[in-house]
Amino acid sequence: MAQFATGITVLTANGEKAHGMTANAFTSVSLEPPMVLCCVAHTARMHDAILGAKGFGVSVLSAEQESVARYFTNKSRPTGMAQFDGVDWFPGRCTGAPLLAGSLAWIECELAEVYAGGDHSIFLGDVVSASRGAGEPLLFVEGGFHHVEPPEARSA
Repeated sequence: MAQFATGITVLTANGEKAHGMTANAFTSVSLEPPMVLCCVAHTARMHDAILGAKGFGVSVLSAEQESVARYFTNKSRPTGMAQFDGVDWFPGRCTGAPLLAGSLAWIECELAEVYAGGDHSIFLGDVVSASRGAGEPLLFVEGGFHHVEPPEARSA
């Protein structure tokens, strides 16, 4: 799977077990109705956070947010809402999930279904809000973060 390039997201959930986690196991499922999924290990704090909040937020990270991606992989960061003190964020208007400023896109989901997937759960979310920012994507491939060069302008 290291050969499969993915975008980088930070999944978030609010509530009693508020948490954020860098993830690349995320994808669109359906356009009508809009649905997405994310996969989270049973042992991850994010797993219980999503179940407790009955939903999740997704911030699709830009190339300028590699440090944010690394921050949300650091297990020694504070827990609960205190972990968001070190980043620029705003509450999602529908779920209240923390969304990260400067991202390429933001998605808020209500939890629709949970499926078993080996040592992970597959969380299917109904999209209740989505918006987009600007910039270039942050990618993950071959065990590392990569930036995509913008395409050169083409003349007509």
